[in-house]
Amino acid sequence: MNEVLSQDEIDQLLSAINSGEPDLDDFRPVTSAKKIKIYDFKRPDKFSKETLRTIQNLHETFARVTTTSLSAQLRSIAHVHVASVDQLTYEEFLRSIPSPTTLAVINMDPLKGNAVLQIDPSITFCMIDRLFGGRGVTTGTKNRELTDIEQEVMEGIIVRILANIREAWTQVIDLRPRFAQIETNPQFAQIVPPNEIVVLVTLETKVGEEEGMMSLCIPYLVLEPIISKLSSQFWFSSVRKNSTTQYLGTIKQQLTSVDMDVVAEIGTINLPIRDVLSLRVGDVVRLSSIKVGDPLTLSVGKKKKFYCQPGVVGKKMAVQITGKIEDLESDEFEELSVEGDESYE
Repeated sequence: MNEVLSQDEIDQLLSAINSGEPDLDDFRPVTSAKKIKIYDFKRPDKFSKETLRTIQNLHETFARVTTTSLSAQLRSIAHVHVASVDQLTYEEFLRSIPSPTTLAVINMDPLKGNAVLQIDPSITFCMIDRLFGGRGVTTGTKNRELTDIEQEVMEGIIVRILANIREAWTQVIDLRPRFAQIETNPQFAQIVPPNEIVVLVTLETKVGEEEGMMSLCIPYLVLEPIISKLSSQFWFSSVRKNSTTQYLGTIKQQLTSVDMDVVAEIGTINLPIRDVLSLRVGDVVRLSSIKVGDPLTLSVGKKKKFYCQPGVVGKKMAVQITGKIEDLESDEFEELSVEGDESYE
């Protein structure tokens, strides 16, 4: 299809011819530049941004719980918070950590596969020194491997950290992480192929005056069965549902120990204040018209709940419940029996 030139384009073409050799690029139609996104087929993104945000939310809870548990265990001020959540290859993760270091291989039961918890040497030796009764000073002890005794000490710390991971993941899955072994050389912690994509949760950790990093590396293959549960919508709905159930049970448990006034009412009468002031020993006060054998009213708090009959149990006055004044929940009152003094008005 032939394109018709405008008068301005014709004038520009004639002007260019008269001035010399025309530049044909000036007369080519201008096309909008296409935006090209670089994609590395060796490192495909398997975790969406939404999934990474959910993982970050989960481990912010883990960081808060770990801050409390480490402070109590080490008897020192500790602080842990999430610095970043990234996806990268497992090889890149191993290259980014020092050697020697503390690498704990974790079994992620019921998920298939293992994860790795890495703790910087500065934090490792600080915690060991605190548990051995020191001040947490690590000068000159950061570039060596752990002794057998130190590995046993770190195993105890890691087991408590794993309990915090389980608590943080409760909203998504009943995770039961189990400690497998400690490695100090990253080359011996090959839990997945080097090119496998992992999610790396980096936590800035401070114990006393020492600062360092603690990293949790979880392969995509481990999280793949529950990847659909790591959406923000699923996570927040689970939080609301579980929190409601949990709080409801807690409230019911607390209410069962609340003391309530239970009053058996024989009768009532309204008297002017002058008659009350003139009452003397031996005076008879006629209550509301109630006959012998008529049921009394049993009030719980300020609300009338049951009909009852007066009697005696041993040497104490008591009442026996004979019926309900209104329908109650089945679990609100069960086999309620009241013993105590009668209340007269």
